[in-house]
Amino acid sequence: MSRGSKVGGTKRRVLDVVGFTAIIVLFLLYMVPFILVLLNSFKQKRDIIKSPFSWLFTIKGLSFDNFVKAFNQMNFLNAFKNSLVVTVTATVLVTVLAAMLAYYIVRNVNVFSNIIFALMVASMIIPFQAIMIPLVSIYGSGLHLLNHRLTLIFMHTGFALSMSVFIYQGFIKSGIPISLEEAAYLDGCTNVQTFFKVVFPLLKPTTATLVILNVLAFWNDYLLPYLVLDRTNYLTIPIHIQYLKGSYGTVDLGATMALILLSIIPVIVFYLTCQKHIIKGVAAGAVKG
Repeated sequence: MSRGSKVGGTKRRVLDVVGFTAIIVLFLLYMVPFILVLLNSFKQKRDIIKSPFSWLFTIKGLSFDNFVKAFNQMNFLNAFKNSLVVTVTATVLVTVLAAMLAYYIVRNVNVFSNIIFALMVASMIIPFQAIMIPLVSIYGSGLHLLNHRLTLIFMHTGFALSMSVFIYQGFIKSGIPISLEEAAYLDGCTNVQTFFKVVFPLLKPTTATLVILNVLAFWNDYLLPYLVLDRTNYLTIPIHIQYLKGSYGTVDLGATMALILLSIIPVIVFYLTCQKHIIKGVAAGAVKG
């Protein structure tokens, strides 16, 4: 083995170690907020202020009072129900409508479908902050449709539809042969039966990816529910967390940390059960030349 190859191999190993170390450091930095929430949710308020970075076994006064307060005083179950209803309903609507629209766009290439797809892509460029004031004004003073869960579900569905259609369109165009649909037609299936019995099951990887992304977006969204909902009975978890702030800017840090932890556990469990599909779905839905 030549000296040059030995030097090259050593250099490569050094770069691998440096890269791996950098990844570990970035991961730890990324996990710091979550670790702080986990630790401080079990502390009393005085311990959080005095030693927010201390570990559990060094803290005096460890208790579950924050979780009890989050359940009872902060009406966590009602907020959880609202977030669950909005997230599940909006996700189902986006998934079904986006898949159907993408299928129509791919299989019906004409001026109308091209215009629809172009508008879908163009709408992804417009930031939500640019239209939130006119949106609230129209639905509030104009149509009087604010303070309803259905309005929030409708808006979530509309804002998430474009990206979902874009991803579905790429997968259907490159991953589903039209011969399968022709065989279904020969067997007597209608267009609706062909879509739901042949096409839609084949969209499982992409559907899993979009469900994960949309659930994360809808569950954690704060700005849109804050603009749409104003009734206490309809408020979602992110808004309830904000309402923990008392007068003069005082915050019950313990209850806030406990409520944050309770709100992210369902999403983490859901993500871990579906994560094996996300890479496959993104790769399958990528736009191919």
